[in-house]
Amino acid sequence: MAYIKITSGTAEPYSIGKLRRDNKNVSFPKNIPSHVLADYGVYEATTVTRPDIDNATQVVTINEQPTQVDGQWTYEWTVRSKTAEELAAQEAKDASNARSKRNVLLAESDWTQVADATVDQAAWATYRQALRDITDQGSFPESVTWPVAPN
Repeated sequence: MAYIKITSGTAEPYSIGKLRRDNKNVSFPKNIPSHVLADYGVYEATTVTRPDIDNATQVVTINEQPTQVDGQWTYEWTVRSKTAEELAAQEAKDASNARSKRNVLLAESDWTQVADATVDQAAWATYRQALRDITDQGSFPESVTWPVAPN
């Protein structure tokens, strides 16, 4: 359970342990009633359910300051659109991850192209070219259709 303390009109995170340490000469019961907490400027704070977002285009953060809604202190969420810089950084990261996966798949299939490999080299060559061509897919890097390795 989260608590806050109102000091000079500002809400700050607080705990029951801190209340006990700040008031060493007071004997609090194990479960302190809300009206006693209120006497010390301490209130329970709940967190609103995290909203669903589109992770590709939005960011959600919990507000640092609670707000009082219908007598209850609550931590709410802020949803915002990703900035152009964040979107570009995410696209660069996705592209890098896809290329890394592609490079691993190519390295794992290098052996199929040696002269004495007992596999269908043409099928493997086609697969390997399809791996090299993933960057040409219209949905790259958000969505990559990965080729299937031959048997």
